[in-house]
Amino acid sequence: MTIRFDGRVAIVTGAGAGLGRAHALGLAQRGARVVVNDFGAATDGGGGSVHPAEAVAEEICAAGGEAMVSGADVSDLAQVEDMVAQAAARWGSVDLLVANAGILRDRSFAKMEPDDFAKVLAVHLVGTFNCCRGVWSGMQECGYGRIVLTTSGSGLYGNFGQANYGAAKAGIVGLMNVLAQEGRKSDIRVNAIAPNAATRMTEGLIPPDILELLKPEAITPAVLYLLSETAPTRTIMGAGAGSFSIVRIVESAGINLPEDEWTPEAVAARFAEIGDLAQARQPRDAFDQLAGLIAQAAKRAGIKLPPLKP
Repeated sequence: MTIRFDGRVAIVTGAGAGLGRAHALGLAQRGARVVVNDFGAATDGGGGSVHPAEAVAEEICAAGGEAMVSGADVSDLAQVEDMVAQAAARWGSVDLLVANAGILRDRSFAKMEPDDFAKVLAVHLVGTFNCCRGVWSGMQECGYGRIVLTTSGSGLYGNFGQANYGAAKAGIVGLMNVLAQEGRKSDIRVNAIAPNAATRMTEGLIPPDILELLKPEAITPAVLYLLSETAPTRTIMGAGAGSFSIVRIVESAGINLPEDEWTPEAVAARFAEIGDLAQARQPRDAFDQLAGLIAQAAKRAGIKLPPLKP
């Protein structure tokens, strides 16, 4: 099976360098028309220039592809909506979105200023919402859409000095979970990538002899698959240095305690049993998680449950 995007229109945010550039070039090489979006800011979000996006668009066109440039700030919904409108006016629709734009303002939590927390959330989490909001109605009307959001190991597992970044990236997983459910009836599939790559945002953090393995281009195959017609939905893929993985949020089977044991001491005494992951599962949604708890309680109480529906 060859994955192609002929006739598809894609928006890639943060596409002036690093991961976004690799994704934009990869899409163009496989036939997509690409909106190369980049505010052109420094890694902390300061400044701004359209030149990085222009350089990538020129690279795409020089190779025989089609591209347009956008300097929209993803944290500004009006600018994002204008970007989408321009793409739709030129090419008819927006079928694919890679929400990749991001900044860093790392500090230990004790030293983190509220403005640094808010700005990182504004770009990563609110910016991702804005981009999804901008393309959503058009995808619904077309009955087709593929969206890849960018999460991170910092959001999934934590990373010292990144309370703002980690909170934003964890929030993106929650957004993905909901949009994947709401998009199913319109064949809008929403997934997330958790990349590990050498970019401007990782300079100085990784030894030079390892950097060569962590090329942004090593992430793009996973992103292109998640944008394809046969893509799954509500899937988190990890990628880096040629390795690819699936990340899942699972829940232990747990136990149900009788009412006379609803005490912290009982929870402490049976904590290992509660946390046993031998029969862990991935709930389909929040109601499915609740239904599992209700089923355990009903079994203890001897109550026969009717089929539970949200």
